[in-house]
Amino acid sequence: MSGHEDMLVGPEPEIPDKLYFRIGDVARLAGIKPYVLRFWETEFPGLGPKKSGTGQRLYRRKDVELVLEIKRLLYEKRFTIEGARKFLETRVKTEPAQPTAKNGKRKKVQTDLFGSDGAPTLVPIFEKVREELRAIAKILS
Repeated sequence: MSGHEDMLVGPEPEIPDKLYFRIGDVARLAGIKPYVLRFWETEFPGLGPKKSGTGQRLYRRKDVELVLEIKRLLYEKRFTIEGARKFLETRVKTEPAQPTAKNGKRKKVQTDLFGSDGAPTLVPIFEKVREELRAIAKILS
C-alpha cells in the first residue's frame, strides 16, 4: 500500500455526543475534504444535512454514521459510487422497521417522546426541542 492508502483505512473514529456537526467537523472525523461531502450529498439520497438559517450544513449523528459507511464502502471495499448507493438502498429496504419479539410479533418501540399509552407527552417534546435549539444556537454563536 502507498502512504495515501494508509490514510484512508484505519480504526473508525469515535463520534462526539453532539446533536449537530458542521461540515468541517464531519470532514475531520471522516478524514475527507468538505468538497467530497458536498459531492456525496448529490450521489447518496440518504445523506441530506439540514441547513441553518445562514445556509450552513448541519449534520446529525446518523448523517455522520452514513458518511463513515460510505467512506468504508468506497475506500476499503472498493465499491463504485453506484454500487455503494445500490448497496445502501438494498440494506435500508431489508432492515425491519421495528424490532421483533421472540414470538415474531413486532415490539412497540418506546421513545422518550411518548407515554406508556403511546400518546405524546409534551414535557419531553419541549425538552428535546429546547436541547436542539440550544445546540443550534451554540453552533451559530
